[in-house]
Amino acid sequence: MRDVRLLPKAHLHVHLESTVRPATVRDLGGQAAPEAGFASFREFADQRAMVRGLLRTAADFRRVALEFCEDEAAQGTRYAEVTFTAAAHGERLGAPEMPLEAVLDGLAEGGARHGVECRVLLDHSRRRSAERLWRTYELARRYDAVIGIGLAGDESHPLAPFAEVFDAARDAGLRLVHHAGEFAGPGSIREALTLGHAERLGHGIRVLEDPALVAEVRERGVPLEVCPTSNVLLGIVPSFAGHPLPLLRAAGLAVTLNTDGETGLAAEYARVREVFGYGDDVLADVAVAGIDASFARPSLKDRLRSGVKEWLAA
Repeated sequence: MRDVRLLPKAHLHVHLESTVRPATVRDLGGQAAPEAGFASFREFADQRAMVRGLLRTAADFRRVALEFCEDEAAQGTRYAEVTFTAAAHGERLGAPEMPLEAVLDGLAEGGARHGVECRVLLDHSRRRSAERLWRTYELARRYDAVIGIGLAGDESHPLAPFAEVFDAARDAGLRLVHHAGEFAGPGSIREALTLGHAERLGHGIRVLEDPALVAEVRERGVPLEVCPTSNVLLGIVPSFAGHPLPLLRAAGLAVTLNTDGETGLAAEYARVREVFGYGDDVLADVAVAGIDASFARPSLKDRLRSGVKEWLAA
């Protein structure tokens, strides 16, 4: 079996605030997440809110971005689209641009140092106001390294109040990626695809509950950002072995493998290999699916695909 850390990978669904090292959380005065996972989504959200509250200065934001790049490089990630809740941090700290600018600075330096190209997606909680999402949209338009926006959080809150923002974002050339089909069912996916103009689905695993929707997503070629370990930790699926990832692949859907920030990407590939018995050829296919689904430059995609072929030939 080949070393999955050497497999060139694109990481498409990872929240920066979820990747903060436990040691860094402790250095900043917080408590790291429980190793056994979370008893509920509320417990998960509260822990992540605590971590966000620890980030107060430009140095804090820059530090976690630098550490993110180092950790991703060690996992074999060569391209990452990291999600960051910029407008909420700026509002909390009374400095609208500072958190994002510090993160972009850290990603630029860390990426150059460790050989990881990073782009940023700005997310927005469904529970928050459309006014804040407009601010997220304006931030995304202002910085070249920010490539898109999307909704995250409790999917029981509808997307409709934000539809005008997503129309504007689409017209401005921003990419659109929403969490859907994670906690809520197929209705959240349909809403993301229609009102939200989603180009990828964050998670999307509950698409299997609606065969007609499976066919639509497959025909439209909309990739799924699947995060098995995260789904288990949050209690969405009972166990890793019970995760629907193999069923999603068998349905002909474009399945990419990601972490949500809850583990390392190479570790996720290794666990998929162990639990589902996938050979290196299947892992390579999954890696290529991630590269194809990314918003990376065509030349970078070509280089990463070539790297996957070299990994298989080694």
